[in-house]
Amino acid sequence: MRDGVLLSADLYRPDTAEEVPVLVRRTPYGKSGAPGGASVDGLRLVRSGYALLVQDVRGRFGSGGAFEPYWHEAADGADTVAWAVRQPWCDGSAGLFGRSYEAMAALLAAAERPPGLGAIAPHVAGSRFDEGWTYQGGAFQLGFVLYWVLYDLLLEGAGLTRAELAEVADAVDRIEELYRDPDAAADLLDRLAPYYRRWRAHPAGHPYWRRAAPREAYPAIEAPVLHLTGWYDIFLAGALENYRGIRECGTPSQLVVGPWSHCVTGGIFPQRRYGLAADERNLDVTGLHLDHFDRHLRRRPAPAAPDPGPVRLFLTGADAWHTFADWPVPGTEDLVLHLDGRRLTPGPAPAAPGADRIRHDPADPVPTTGGATALPGQFTGGDCGPLDQREVERRADVLCFTGEPLRTALTVVGDITLTVYVTPDAAGADVAAKLVDVHPDGRAELLCDGVRRLPPGTDAAGAPGADARPGEAPAPGQASRPGEPVEVTVAVGAVGHVFRAGHRIRLEIAASNTPRFDVHPSVLAHHTVHHGGDHPSRLLLPRLSGG
Repeated sequence: MRDGVLLSADLYRPDTAEEVPVLVRRTPYGKSGAPGGASVDGLRLVRSGYALLVQDVRGRFGSGGAFEPYWHEAADGADTVAWAVRQPWCDGSAGLFGRSYEAMAALLAAAERPPGLGAIAPHVAGSRFDEGWTYQGGAFQLGFVLYWVLYDLLLEGAGLTRAELAEVADAVDRIEELYRDPDAAADLLDRLAPYYRRWRAHPAGHPYWRRAAPREAYPAIEAPVLHLTGWYDIFLAGALENYRGIRECGTPSQLVVGPWSHCVTGGIFPQRRYGLAADERNLDVTGLHLDHFDRHLRRRPAPAAPDPGPVRLFLTGADAWHTFADWPVPGTEDLVLHLDGRRLTPGPAPAAPGADRIRHDPADPVPTTGGATALPGQFTGGDCGPLDQREVERRADVLCFTGEPLRTALTVVGDITLTVYVTPDAAGADVAAKLVDVHPDGRAELLCDGVRRLPPGTDAAGAPGADARPGEAPAPGQASRPGEPVEVTVAVGAVGHVFRAGHRIRLEIAASNTPRFDVHPSVLAHHTVHHGGDHPSRLLLPRLSGG
């Protein structure tokens, strides 16, 4: 690297004397695994005529230097590409690809515009390291971040002693206990992962995070991009923002969204099967990479089949792939459903005011039940995705607002937004929301969920300001007088879903979703949700006109 640090990589080359393009995957999870990662057949890439360079990032496994997540990936990635394209076996062209951490590292490196970089393929990437990765809506993503650091970053590849590894293994085995008492892991994390405390000390939006934010450098990303993500992926909002932001800067971009979570890619969850067409292998994700790199590195023409368009979405409910001209999908119109008693009703806001009180008990928070999570058990899908919400809906601290059975199918594609009026407790509040498809048999299938944190003594609400970007949490507002309702905007998530005839739309509102998000406040609290009259709380759905 430019500072003299040596990074270790494995090189796979086709058996030929010809110069070939190189594809680079940079990983914190160990280069000795499957060369293409979890979703791509790396050896198929090599058999197709590419060199494949798989590198341990700085401070991980065989590479030198000190590891701090994302802090060195822009420069190190650019240096690696620049080195690779100068090698005698390379034809001077390179691509970057990878999943999750690797994907955002690829975007950061692409913004450095290293010589020879001709295409990138970030898979389930975030758009920034604060909002959407470490935080969401102002809440700390405890369930994912704590487990990620302990299991993925410390248990292997960190160069720990045997005694330290034993401590980490014990913490992983006690993860449910640590979710209830995160401070119990503070000493261990301070010693072995000091960056964790720095993350907690800097809220989303602080300048501290700009060093690791692809969104800050979209105009500099000139290599064509293939974005892949899933409706239940924890970084979905970031991937959608990456697609839109880079495309708006004029860089050719494609987007593929399947019915996947971060680690469930076969389209099969414990309570839901989306069919064989939903499987990444059936879609041929490796083939999508090859088509992308062939077109932009080898300048090969696209296949003879008609161009499917830049956006391919698997519409759940219909359980089929569809193509669109862009994201947000053209042709959508706002469907506004107002909270009316415990109903969701179209048309004008109800004239009669109403209110519901929520009791928040930090000792008994609303448990995470599916959604875009990345928690222990993620590989089986047991705690993520479209889980049935009926059990959690029986709790007294979960409010349900349900529409009438639909007479015809309703297709909703885009970002779901809740605007709700809340009188928060003086200690602060979380407004956790879920969009649910209620089947005729009563099954309440979760589609997406989000949160908005209200700090003590502030309204922290309103629609995103003029400078906010899609999926970004609004900035805190001015202090409100005790007891007054405040308008809160919750980014509930994005969907591509068909509500079938006879199904009902449901909105859930609660004051917690734990351990996905840390508990707030840490004391017993009471909040009031207002609707109707002067407080027209409402759910906004982007309805696709024409079916």
